[in-house]
Amino acid sequence: MIFTRDDRAGEGKLSSRLGLVTDAVEAGPGRDLYSYVVEQLSRGGKVDYVIVDEAQFLAPEQIDQLAHIVDDLDLDVFAFGITTDFRTRLFPGSQRLIELADRLETLQVEAMCWCGARATHNARTVGGAMVVEGEQVVVGDVNRPTEDVGYEVLCRRHHRKRMTSAGARAAALSPDVLPVASA
Repeated sequence: MIFTRDDRAGEGKLSSRLGLVTDAVEAGPGRDLYSYVVEQLSRGGKVDYVIVDEAQFLAPEQIDQLAHIVDDLDLDVFAFGITTDFRTRLFPGSQRLIELADRLETLQVEAMCWCGARATHNARTVGGAMVVEGEQVVVGDVNRPTEDVGYEVLCRRHHRKRMTSAGARAAALSPDVLPVASA
């Protein structure tokens, strides 16, 4: 069984950046994930394990329900998502997941900042400019930064300086920027 929340492909869809899309159960506000799985099993449905994508968007109560699925139904739950928002604050769902998870693993694929350093922060852009205030959850896409809301992964240094790849390109072309060697 696959759950997701606020996927860029739309409600009830799980998508990848490669363009793959599959159906999923939208885990919107108020959806009781434990009850949903129990109902499917009660109707004769088969559930081998549960996958949850965009787990950071779940409510803490929904994370508790995932723990009940593991403990009471003896099903494995694999939850995927990011831990912090564009302001570098934990999402409530991510916080609760960290508190309850039997095991946490960082995926092998490491995101890289435009400068080549390991990317550890998510930057939100609105109209191409990085912002650090606003609603915690606004669905956007890293593959379509020309839209009003986009996201870019950055290293901590460039997130702190609010320097996205577009900002770096613009600065490099500016006649006001003097070349300075870094120490």
